[in-house]
Order: sequence, then structure tokens, then C-alpha cells
Amino acid sequence: MMNEEKSRKAGKDDLLFEFIVDKSTKTVFIKREFGAELNLVWDAFTKQEILDQWWAPKPWISKTKVMNFEVGGKRFYAMVSPEGQAHWAIQKYTSITPKTNFKLLNAFADKDENPELPGSDWDLNFTEQNGITKVSIAIYNESLERLEKQIEMGFQGGFTMTLNYLEDLLTTLSQK
Repeated sequence: MMNEEKSRKAGKDDLLFEFIVDKSTKTVFIKREFGAELNLVWDAFTKQEILDQWWAPKPWISKTKVMNFEVGGKRFYAMVSPEGQAHWAIQKYTSITPKTNFKLLNAFADKDENPELPGSDWDLNFTEQNGITKVSIAIYNESLERLEKQIEMGFQGGFTMTLNYLEDLLTTLSQK
């Protein structure tokens, strides 16, 4: 029997949003459609200046210290609270197929870039049809304990919020 938590919500203009936690495979599956062109959505996930505008649940903010979006490159960033408390993470890019897919290893880290393992493997896929871009994300955790800790820490609510911020940002950027 599959141990699964699933939620599906309609976003703006009834765009698809699914968030599935499959404990049997230690994987989170997220599908989200955005009313924006593929190039803009891709840039929002791969360019530091856009990522830092949406990649944290408010009132927290994202601050990238290092970002080198290429195979073997990394993003080292912190989610910073209003009081200045920083939670660091490192993402190492393992595969990039421009405009369609990239993969990374994500791990919490200390301020000196030392990863807290095990981490999680992210596989992000991008497709566009009729001006709607769908992002499908699979997040595999080596450890069920890590997955459960992530969910307990509010990952679903926090990531849902950040994707909503991205939707708003994409609307603003599309109008420029």
C-alpha cells in the first residue's frame, strides 16, 4: 500500500498545482503551471537575480552568496529571517539540458558550505504549451527520516507559498 499525501489546488486562472508526498519511494512530486513563457520561467529558476526574489516563504528572504549555473556548478544561499537568522543550503548542479531540464543535489549546509548529508536529488522538467509553462519537480530523499523532517518543518506550505510568489513575480515580469 502506498503511503501518500496528496493535495491539488487550482491557482490563478485554474492553473494546475499538485503536491504529492510518496513516502514509499521517499519522493515528493510537484507539478505547477504558470501563465508565462518558458524562457521567463526557466530564467526564474536559473538566474540568481530572479531566484532571490521568490525562493523563500515570507517574511524570510533568499540571499545567494554564490551561483554558477552549469554542470558541476553550485548555488550556495541562505534563507534569512527578519531577525537576521540564516539557514544555509547548497545546490550542486549535476545535469542541465537548457530550457527543458536540470538536476541538482540539494543539502542543508553551514555558513562555510559544509553540507549536512544526506541531501535530496531534485529533477526539474519544463514544458510549454499555448503560453502556459508546466514545471514538474521530483525530489528524491535518500532517507525517509529526512523526508519526514522536511515535511514536519513545513516544506509543503513553504514551497507552496514560494511558488505563489513566483506566479506573482512572473505576472509582473511578463508585463514589462
